[in-house]
Amino acid sequence: MDEPKGTKRWKGFRSKYIITGFLLAVAVIALIAVAVAQNHHSTKNSKYGIVLDAGSSHTSLYIYEWPAEKENDTGVVQQVHMCGVDGPGISGYTSDVKKAGASLKPCMDKAKEIVPHGKHSETPVYLGATAGMRLLSLENGDTAQKVLSAVEATLRLYPFKFQGARILSGEEEGAYGWITLNYLSDNFKESSWPRSFFSKRTTGALDLGGASTQITFVPDHEKIESPENTVNFLLYGKSYTVYTHSFLCYGKDQALRLKLLNDVLDSSTGIFQDPCFQQGYKRTLNISHLRTNPCTATKFTPNNSTHLQLLIEGAGDYERCLTSLEEIFSTTNCSYSSCSFNGVFLPQVSGEFGAFSAFYYVMNFLNVTKEPMDKVIEAVKTFCSKPWDKVKAEFPTVKDKYLSEYCFSGTYIISLLSRRYKFTKDKWPNIHFLEKIQKSDAGWTLGYMLNLTNMIPAEQPYTRPLSQASYISLMVICSVAVAALLFIGWVIYCKPKCLKREMI
Repeated sequence: MDEPKGTKRWKGFRSKYIITGFLLAVAVIALIAVAVAQNHHSTKNSKYGIVLDAGSSHTSLYIYEWPAEKENDTGVVQQVHMCGVDGPGISGYTSDVKKAGASLKPCMDKAKEIVPHGKHSETPVYLGATAGMRLLSLENGDTAQKVLSAVEATLRLYPFKFQGARILSGEEEGAYGWITLNYLSDNFKESSWPRSFFSKRTTGALDLGGASTQITFVPDHEKIESPENTVNFLLYGKSYTVYTHSFLCYGKDQALRLKLLNDVLDSSTGIFQDPCFQQGYKRTLNISHLRTNPCTATKFTPNNSTHLQLLIEGAGDYERCLTSLEEIFSTTNCSYSSCSFNGVFLPQVSGEFGAFSAFYYVMNFLNVTKEPMDKVIEAVKTFCSKPWDKVKAEFPTVKDKYLSEYCFSGTYIISLLSRRYKFTKDKWPNIHFLEKIQKSDAGWTLGYMLNLTNMIPAEQPYTRPLSQASYISLMVICSVAVAALLFIGWVIYCKPKCLKREMI
């Protein structure tokens, strides 16, 4: 007996249903497979590294983690923990050097808990000391070595792979900060699109510590006239000629001492009205500290000052503070086409810059990290003009020592960036004050570890299975196929309803 004509047609549509459904499933699976294959990051076998930043005012410990399978790929190393060591920097333990090592124990004990036990023996530990120890080595080389030895003795007690403790040069500090900034920003990895459309350039690095400040960047088609300020890198198959300079004694703490030295030399009464502190603020300065400090000692002569102490009284005047800061910079002798200060060559600043460490902390306190130059200056002026008792009432949880110095620090940063580094009003928006990049602290520590573990290769890095263009093309094709099959399925789904009505 022949089947009704409508029944045969219904069976035909049902087979089309099955075929369309099968093709739709294949298209969806292909879409997911392409996305997973291109973006899969294995984290089953992680590696770890520990770096201690022994700065002039404090020490910080950083723990980094990365997938072992892709340790040479860019952007895979991430900071997983930061521990701030209690007390001063290790250079502050000259009277009892054993305490320099003991101060690190709480953070190292925490590192033992965070790094998996099975990874301890293969986890490298590095300690890099910066400007505080550079100054101590100038003042007393034997004491500096004893401090480092005490630190080493403590770090060797732990089950990690200790790789040494050393004093970094200022140029190393600047260069490693530049590497960190650009590594985390993914600037070393070229886009897969045509270079003329998506050419990447690096970001300059501005670092301000307690005892030194660094500026590092790739000049824009300008020759670096001073070879000692040149560093060459071969990163991911591309050469970089980088300008870097570190100004020892021009971190914010030592720059303040240079400023206070001028107060001492300008005072004949033992009392000085200082415009860089708020009205109502008073501080007694022990002049003997300036006589022994390597940054200020050379400027003393037997007839400089007969006072043992100097009473500083705040005057709270931004403009006068800015003018007084000009005296700590020497701008008279420059044997190059352009200089920053103290006769140091500086190419014309260009491109984007990341400003971190004290640059960020001071600007963040003043709430001007994203403001144009005019508003930054106005904010510092306003803050400096506030009476000291009003400032203390507004920020009751901030220690007096730090709170009292924000007027000076804000003015000093404006002077350094605008007048010495020549960030004009138009170039100021190119400065990005930042604390972290992708959850990792900006600073030299990550770049230092990457360099010492050879994790930034000279050759091209790990490449994904597909180029960016091929990946996007396949994703578009698969997406269009899924959409088309869904539409076809919808059409097939509607037609059988019409057939059913015919059969009835």
